[in-house]
Amino acid sequence: MQFAGQLDLGQNLRLHALHRRLMADLQRGVNDLSPGYVNLYVDFDAALISPEAVRGWVGRHLKELGTQPVDSEGRTTELPVRYDGEDLAEVAERTGLSVAEVIRLHSAPVYHVYAVGFTPGFPFLGDVDERLRLPRRATPRQAVAFNTVAIANAQSCVYALPSPGGWNLLGTLLRTVYDPNRAEPFLISPGDSVRFVVQDGQTPALPGVRELWPQEPRTPALLVQEAGLQDLLLDAGRFRQAHFGMARSGPLDERAARFANLLVANPPGTPLLELTLRGPVLSAVRDVVVAVAGFGMRPVNRPIQESFLLRAGETLRFTSTSTGTRAYLAVSGGLDTTPFLGSSSVDLLGRVGRPLRAGDLLGLAGAGGARPGFASLPLTLPDVLTLRLLPGPQATLEALKALGSAPFRVSGLDRMGLRLEGPSVPGGQVISEGTPAGAVQVTPAGEPIVLLGDRGRIGGYSKPAVVHPHDLPLAAQVRPGQSISFRPDLSGSPDAWARAWNMDADAHPSGGTP
Repeated sequence: MQFAGQLDLGQNLRLHALHRRLMADLQRGVNDLSPGYVNLYVDFDAALISPEAVRGWVGRHLKELGTQPVDSEGRTTELPVRYDGEDLAEVAERTGLSVAEVIRLHSAPVYHVYAVGFTPGFPFLGDVDERLRLPRRATPRQAVAFNTVAIANAQSCVYALPSPGGWNLLGTLLRTVYDPNRAEPFLISPGDSVRFVVQDGQTPALPGVRELWPQEPRTPALLVQEAGLQDLLLDAGRFRQAHFGMARSGPLDERAARFANLLVANPPGTPLLELTLRGPVLSAVRDVVVAVAGFGMRPVNRPIQESFLLRAGETLRFTSTSTGTRAYLAVSGGLDTTPFLGSSSVDLLGRVGRPLRAGDLLGLAGAGGARPGFASLPLTLPDVLTLRLLPGPQATLEALKALGSAPFRVSGLDRMGLRLEGPSVPGGQVISEGTPAGAVQVTPAGEPIVLLGDRGRIGGYSKPAVVHPHDLPLAAQVRPGQSISFRPDLSGSPDAWARAWNMDADAHPSGGTP
């Protein structure tokens, strides 16, 4: 839903006012609301709520909000800063100011929090004094330290977690804005105000990883003898936290995860393990019924896609296969967890949970009632991978045709996305906005990236296409170096593609998907 074509404080306030209204009246089937700078992305499950119902829900609150200016309802927070940034002297030189003047001008305004994202808790603040406005660095740094305060163009920010970044570094925040171990993890929310206060002091410690396992499981079940390449605890995902920049997470291959849980009589979304390329070695400390579904590996001397009994003292090992990447291990009764913000899914970037390591003891959440020997139709992968594409928020005929013109090679992958090499695709930058699952975002260099479960919740690259939801499980199973092809849906017109994604924030909606 578009509120403005460019950065606009008044429209941003309206956007956040609508966001608060919708969050207070959430409808079943609405997965998340992602407020960006100038628009609000509504993520919903069409199997639970229709697009028409979503449009009506949003339109009713939009009409009640009206078109008059909205006052800020956010909090004002003072943040102490030690101005010792790596780029402080360079910023002074490039702006023709003294270091003292740079500090004075940066710490003078009351900044508005336009959005939170990029990483959990990362605030986008404005507006920076015009005398300090410098573009992002030509070459981003591979690593920016936690709690760094920086500027780029009209915006300032706080790197709430260690991450890459191309902004100009001015100082160090002496208070953490995000800590998953606090009762209130986020210090700053979208729509709040921030004032920086010059101060000396010690840099706070990087927040520790918030564990998702109980220290002592009530019903011990599996002991980790050896960890695999990346074994992660996951459930259905972390919903309705996009406005704080938390990843959705959850299983990348939802189909295989659902099969694994069904084989041991668990409801969909029950906590299980996602295993990547090489599985762990697990010993049973009690009799348990387990099942494995997916690709990239298979149990040694045990069936795949069939529940089986693992007796106390027996060991479960895996052998790698030549196709696919991820398999899912479910245990009857589910795994015992300590959820964070309503979910037991690991978020590595957000320091929530971690991969398994040797010595971990996994427990059962319940007794379970599955019997061994229950099987399902085998999951398969096609020999040649072709993913269907739907027009995205910035769809153009040229970009869709380029994506379908030739195969692409997977040059890198992780749970955030697939980086592709191949034909150049028209792309570029947009004002940062919500990122749908499976969005194909294209950098200014013409390089496409398919966004997956741990993607940043807002992003500033053009998104001409979105992978068809039914093909996302296939995208989760590709390997580095593998070739994939796209089949874009070119039916309809560019105007119809745009209407499918956008709703006018100054008029009652008559169609389209927000």
